[in-house]
Amino acid sequence: MTTPLRVGVVGVGHLGQHHARLLSGMPEATLVAVVDTDAARAQEVGGRYGVAGTAHWRDLVGRVDAVSIAVPTVAHCEVALRCIEAGMAVLVEKPMAASVQEADAIIEAAARRGVTLGVGHTERFNPAAAAALPFVSRPRFVEVHRLGTFPERSLDIDVIFDLMIHDLDLLLTSVGSDVVDLEVVGVNVLTPKADIANARIRFASGCIANLTASRISREKVRKARFFQQDAYVSIDFGAREAEMYRLLRGNGRPVIQGGPIPVSPEEPLQRELADFVSAVRAGRAPTVSGAAGREALALATRIADAMQSAAGLP
Repeated sequence: MTTPLRVGVVGVGHLGQHHARLLSGMPEATLVAVVDTDAARAQEVGGRYGVAGTAHWRDLVGRVDAVSIAVPTVAHCEVALRCIEAGMAVLVEKPMAASVQEADAIIEAAARRGVTLGVGHTERFNPAAAAALPFVSRPRFVEVHRLGTFPERSLDIDVIFDLMIHDLDLLLTSVGSDVVDLEVVGVNVLTPKADIANARIRFASGCIANLTASRISREKVRKARFFQQDAYVSIDFGAREAEMYRLLRGNGRPVIQGGPIPVSPEEPLQRELADFVSAVRAGRAPTVSGAAGREALALATRIADAMQSAAGLP
């Protein structure tokens, strides 16, 4: 593809408006229109970037090559399937769908129609993660804390699918091993769904990961630490900082060397959208494919089911 990719954004709420902002300034893409069930919101956001604002995705048919979908999770499958059937490449926000079965339907539809499918696991594109993860090799223990203040959005899903799923995706790609066991606990505090959860995951490789996710904390914390043979890797997703320390063994006393890892100043969502646009234009798979999005969703679902079982819920 030599001309800019024609794109639309479906859902321009808290997150989708930033999709529109970034796509509107991308040389490789042309933002054509934005869609929201709130027609006034669609027109307001569209007006910011000089594009049409409409209340229905059907208005994009024949006008765009690809869409970014940032509607509520319960609508991901329906909107994604309709856009795919119309021949549009699709980037769908995380979690990929409301269930693994819906994720399978989206993947199957994209394969049948021959269109690009990506999933918006933005932390995979965090510059700190991109800089640090190449140094992660066969970790033995991983500690992750993702704590946030109470949100005004994403309350249709629990904290596992809202926050923890970011780290499940990162774990699956960095550990590269099957999950063989897990222990979980979750607590409903301010909503009918779990607002804080902890999962201890054991992988076939022997690696153990301990994850805590909360949306009722007084401060925001987004950090991961990887411990492996003779090395330690740390990522601060919020500050976009990374460190790596390694034990060097020689004839004398072992020496610890390391320090901060250089991190680019790019915005994670900018990197994610640029990757998707590049994938569609080049006819390649995005960095976070539909299969990767499904894998993270499947593990999140397994954790949520185990949490309900542990609490004695049906």
